[in-house]
Amino acid sequence: MPLKIVRNDITKMECDAIVNAANTSLLGGGGVDGAIHKAAGKALLVECKKLGGCEVGRAKITNAYKLSCKHVIHTVGPKWNGGNCGERELLQSCYKESLNLALNNDCKSVAFPLISSGVYGYPKDKALKVAVDTITEFLTEYDMLVYIVVFDKSAFQISEKLFSDISSFIDDRYVDTHFIYRRNRPIVTDESDESIESQSIDGSKKHKTATPHCTCASAPKAISLEDMVSKIDESFSQMLLRKIDEKGITDAQCYKKANVDRKLFSKIRNDINYRPSKTTAIAFAIALELSLADTKDMLMKAGFALSHSNKFDIIIEYFITHENYNIFEINEALFAFDQSVLG
Repeated sequence: MPLKIVRNDITKMECDAIVNAANTSLLGGGGVDGAIHKAAGKALLVECKKLGGCEVGRAKITNAYKLSCKHVIHTVGPKWNGGNCGERELLQSCYKESLNLALNNDCKSVAFPLISSGVYGYPKDKALKVAVDTITEFLTEYDMLVYIVVFDKSAFQISEKLFSDISSFIDDRYVDTHFIYRRNRPIVTDESDESIESQSIDGSKKHKTATPHCTCASAPKAISLEDMVSKIDESFSQMLLRKIDEKGITDAQCYKKANVDRKLFSKIRNDINYRPSKTTAIAFAIALELSLADTKDMLMKAGFALSHSNKFDIIIEYFITHENYNIFEINEALFAFDQSVLG
């Protein structure tokens, strides 16, 4: 099942478990920790007192009490000390231990904050990469819906270089003017019009008659609608399954890499005329590592296109042209630019 990045209050997430970025005492604190304890009620603190604290990089589980979830998983992240004191390994352990606790307690869905990225000072872009890499590795083996929850955009950052590169790529290609105007009048370029109005230097109006259409006796006979329908191209579903075979990967490898749920993939496989959403179609193109031309072809079969008048489309083009097919990195970028994510 997929990994989703969402903007929300983690205490309001409706899932089987939420993860608390706790301190070693497990007795509450500020930030996410304080918010979770406040929303759960005093009974959570009573249970936490019985746990005897928690070491950095480890995790413990409790009931959720007044929260919308079933469990709270408490994990203690590392404080940032420059990056050479084992911080990455300890942060990885936080996610691994929390995911294993969720798995062992039959949780089908779990929501994480961006652990250690607050008062503990872990750089947000580095904290995000650890989170995504660790969760992705887990999801290759187990089915679980995992959320990374950020409260607001200021709590979420991709690397400055990536953000800058994508911004420049967008600026070079983004079309935000769809008509060309001269002297506040649109330039007419369609020579099929019966006449084109122009204005002389002295202000008088002239009419220029357009060249009439050529009607040739040798023009090909029009194809009937029945003939056109009989030559219909392969569908999105057919192209997807063909590409999976050509790449030599399994269905499971494809839909997991696409960050798509197994049930949705089954619908696509079993319905030759299934029409996916644009984000789902692109997710499969990314999973299959298609070229830009093949991606456009796959999108067309689903009834969509890539356009330079759409920031979402340009960001997708950026990653494909740079041959970066990591869907989670793409989603991080899309999220940072306030665009819909894939999968």
